[in-house]
Amino acid sequence: MNGIKEKKLNIWSVSTFVILAFAVLFIIYPLVLILYKSVISDSGNLSFAYFTKFFQKKYYWSTLINSFKVTIVATLISTLLGLMMAYLLRSIVITGNKYLNIMIVMSYLSPPFIGAYAWIQLLGRNGFITRVINNILPVKFAGIYGFAGIVLVFSLQSFPLVYMYTSGALKSLDNSLVEAAESLGCNLWDRVRLIIVPLVTPTLLASSLLVFMRVFSDFGTPMLIGEGYKTFPVMIYGQFMGEVSTDDHFAAALCVIIIGITLFLFFLQRFLSAKFTYSMTALKPMEAVKIGGVKNILVHLLVYGIVFVAILPQLTVITTSFLKTGSGGLYTGGFTLENYYNTLLSKNNNSAILNTYLFGFIAIVIVVVFGIIIAYLSARKRSFFTSTLDTLTMLPYIIPGSVLGISFLYGFNSKPLLLSGTAILMIISLSVRRMPYTIRSSNAIIGQISPSVEEAAVSLGCNELQSFLKITVPMMLTGVLSGAIMSWVTLISELSSSIILYTSKTQTLTVAIYAEVIRSSFGNAAAYSTILTVTSILSLLIFFKISGKSDISI
Repeated sequence: MNGIKEKKLNIWSVSTFVILAFAVLFIIYPLVLILYKSVISDSGNLSFAYFTKFFQKKYYWSTLINSFKVTIVATLISTLLGLMMAYLLRSIVITGNKYLNIMIVMSYLSPPFIGAYAWIQLLGRNGFITRVINNILPVKFAGIYGFAGIVLVFSLQSFPLVYMYTSGALKSLDNSLVEAAESLGCNLWDRVRLIIVPLVTPTLLASSLLVFMRVFSDFGTPMLIGEGYKTFPVMIYGQFMGEVSTDDHFAAALCVIIIGITLFLFFLQRFLSAKFTYSMTALKPMEAVKIGGVKNILVHLLVYGIVFVAILPQLTVITTSFLKTGSGGLYTGGFTLENYYNTLLSKNNNSAILNTYLFGFIAIVIVVVFGIIIAYLSARKRSFFTSTLDTLTMLPYIIPGSVLGISFLYGFNSKPLLLSGTAILMIISLSVRRMPYTIRSSNAIIGQISPSVEEAAVSLGCNELQSFLKITVPMMLTGVLSGAIMSWVTLISELSSSIILYTSKTQTLTVAIYAEVIRSSFGNAAAYSTILTVTSILSLLIFFKISGKSDISI
């Protein structure tokens, strides 16, 4: 009897229930509170008045329509650009292919709102390109604010995700099918339309849905350049954090609506993945071929042009960080290090940098430890509880960050769980938001490790825990660290939840950048953004070094 109890209460059972309790406390509990608050009136009665209020007034539901318009257009453009770039870079020899891959991925890892800020510098009312256009053309250009600007930023920042997925799919495509079509008289357009696109359609659908969810829930970009064109996440922020006419119950109802939409999209993605997933052995993988003449020049110009425009926000941020600024945030010309002095050496400002690295380091340790254990439990100790745990840890990735931040304030704003305003809550928020990256990479690597290796260690006298620590973890380490670096890059770039949870003592780099842009302190914002961009680039180079890859494909 004691042996049965000992077996049931081993280290893996305890780990499962401890992490499950953590997930319930910091994921399920706050979200349930949001649902509760959305249907309870101030008097404590059950009421659906807040949902009725949303659908009755055009001012409210039109923001949802705006979000769908922006998201659909940006997703379509991102899909077309991603497919085209993946096909060109896989099928044609492009000079500097490796570096183009790195720059494309860099443009994706940079936070969207930094892209929005950079495009304000270029195409805002007083932007560099705007001034050039207005001096040359008789028609006055008013800037990129509104629908067009939001779509521009999202499209350029999201197409690399489609590119990475499609590039991976093209690796496993059998080129003999394309050659057979060519021998039957199909031109290039017909081969792409009738062979390539149908074969990569499942991948395009999966990546497009990821782009759709990411764009739909983004808060920073439309907040910076949307102006009169309000989107749904911006309205949620305004209802919860606005200076006037805030309504917690109505904000909760809006959160429930967006949770419902994102969950629907998530399950749609899983359904499509299950329905259309297939395996194909590339007996003759696609190889890049050299082309000459005018076609070669045009292809190089097209690829270089798209990559240059995609990476232009990072180049703009780095350049403007060294420019002098005057009153109103206007650049006066000349170079200076004053912006870096203000951000790095001023005690009032450098706390954001220290907080970003400190919170990020602690969060990434939590992410790695939990990620390894959850991946191992899901792969080796399958049960109802481990499957539930695996699903729960994906929820923060699906749900918009602003919604998660609001739910945390609802859940941890009173005793005995008074954590709001503390660094602890910021770290937990960062951890649960970015843990799925490490869990997925750990799942992928542990699937390649045969259980017989662990069984051999046990047969030689190791217990299960020793086998896990001495055999499994070292073999998982490369995949885990790669996922951890990707988690780190997205973690330090987090804005949506951080801007809800931060205080003056827990401000991070992304919040500081946003605050400086709002105050028109563009010099300081550029310096902060450069620090964040350089950190992301170094992390990406470390990723390539550890993984041994020369490009990223999913």
